[in-house]
Amino acid sequence: MLHNSGSLLTVDLADRDTSQEDIDPINERYIGGRGVGTRLAHERIPFDADPLGSDNRLVFTTGPMQSSNMSFTGRMNCTGVSPLTDGLLSSNAGGFMSRNFADTGYSAVELTGASDELIAVHVRDDGVEFEPVPQLAGATVTETTDYLTADRDIGVDQTAVIGPAGENQVRFASIMTSEERAFGRGGLGAVLGAKNVKAITFGGDSPPDVDIPAAQMEIHQEAATDDHIMKQQGTVAVMDLANEMNGLPSYYFSEQSFDGADGINGDAVEEKKYKKGTCSACAFACKLPTRDEASGVETEGPEFEVAMAFGSNSGIDDIVDVMQSNELCDQYGLDAISAGNTVAAYLAAEEEFGNQELIEETVEKIAHREGIGDVLAEGIDRVHDELGVENWTVKGMDFAAHEGRVLHGQGLSYAVANRGADHMYATFYSVEYPLVGDEQALDPTGTRGKAERLQHRENLMALNDSGVVCKFSRDYMNRERYETMFGADFEDLLAVGARTVTLERHFNNQRGFDREDDRLPYSIPDFQQALDEYYDVRGWQDGVVPDAELPDEYRLADG
Repeated sequence: MLHNSGSLLTVDLADRDTSQEDIDPINERYIGGRGVGTRLAHERIPFDADPLGSDNRLVFTTGPMQSSNMSFTGRMNCTGVSPLTDGLLSSNAGGFMSRNFADTGYSAVELTGASDELIAVHVRDDGVEFEPVPQLAGATVTETTDYLTADRDIGVDQTAVIGPAGENQVRFASIMTSEERAFGRGGLGAVLGAKNVKAITFGGDSPPDVDIPAAQMEIHQEAATDDHIMKQQGTVAVMDLANEMNGLPSYYFSEQSFDGADGINGDAVEEKKYKKGTCSACAFACKLPTRDEASGVETEGPEFEVAMAFGSNSGIDDIVDVMQSNELCDQYGLDAISAGNTVAAYLAAEEEFGNQELIEETVEKIAHREGIGDVLAEGIDRVHDELGVENWTVKGMDFAAHEGRVLHGQGLSYAVANRGADHMYATFYSVEYPLVGDEQALDPTGTRGKAERLQHRENLMALNDSGVVCKFSRDYMNRERYETMFGADFEDLLAVGARTVTLERHFNNQRGFDREDDRLPYSIPDFQQALDEYYDVRGWQDGVVPDAELPDEYRLADG
């Protein structure tokens, strides 16, 4: 089975020390990326760790496909305990850093402990430098990357940085890479901030020796030549379909369609797109560099989730306003989905939907924890009572745009996902709109009989995150290609995903998560029965992983 090679580098921030460890057996069992990150975190982070305490670790990993020249492989993974959900969480970012990370020669890099001053950590194949950077306190993402490129000659594509939101430990702060791409959902930027790390950079000339099958170029060629709507409009292309299905969250989830959708939909974004945007080695080029000449606003995006959160969910029908909110989040280092939804909750409480000036002011206050921003920085789950609004979260994470009240399998997916209400955990929405061929599509109505398909998709997405392969490769990667590219039977590959999901769930069980956390703030058909079906398929008991279902290496270790 194709897998990562290279050792684990542990960076102790308190002692300014490093050590290396052979993790070949883990690489062989978990491939790389999210799988390896989850396995290491499960073993090395205490089950009772404070997400913002020194015992929490951040594990950066990439996968064997970053040794390829194939489209859909410009991504990497970061794993740790989330300050937003309080559970183990992996976040996935695109951009251009993954191959610079691979060039260090390490399979995984983990940060542990906490620095006593603000620092940048520079990881190279010939050593690690700890650089005090007190002058960067409060700096935006661009100000930080400008310093690294101008003063340290470190390319923006080698950087992972936090903005003021991370320093101020906003629970949905992002780690920003390649300046505009984010390890977004779950607040791992706050973990980096709690460790007093403003930036971590990667580089070297020691790439792993991984033999990638020639089939990579077939996939790359198809991605380059295919006429796909995402190349013009990104994910926001689905907005009109969602709105027509009465499945576009609006006005802080109180409505499911939006009269102003034409002002923030795919056509509106495409009008502002001024060049192609992509990730490392990817010819699919689905990113959205946008610019408004009249206002001077320039950003990358917004994608569908952000157009929902700062658009329809906030009562905003002007794409330029959404672009401005998106850019503020990128600069301050905020997950734009959670920031938008949290602002929408505040707008609902204040009866101020559509007030763009208040939105921008509130985003800034959140990033700096000033005034009401200090309250909102805790996230919807922790402050909804104080605001007097409903708690639109699962496991502390607020909802993505794909509406579970219409796409019932997606609703079930939100409930059981270890990350909370995140659409990318299983991408179940894709088979219910559908965005796939008829042979793969499902009726969006109802939940019964969908558990086995949901398990399959969760395992497949975990495999992609371990590879690491972008989830938008769905039209190009099939069973045969997975087997060819990874050199293993498809069922064995899915088993890697299953082990990863199981370890995430088991870690969270040790922190108190069980069936009561697999819930929704709304009703969908046969939900409790569908939960039972899902647990039966997984072999879990009321949402808890029994010892007999742990991966073999754990049961063998226990005798």
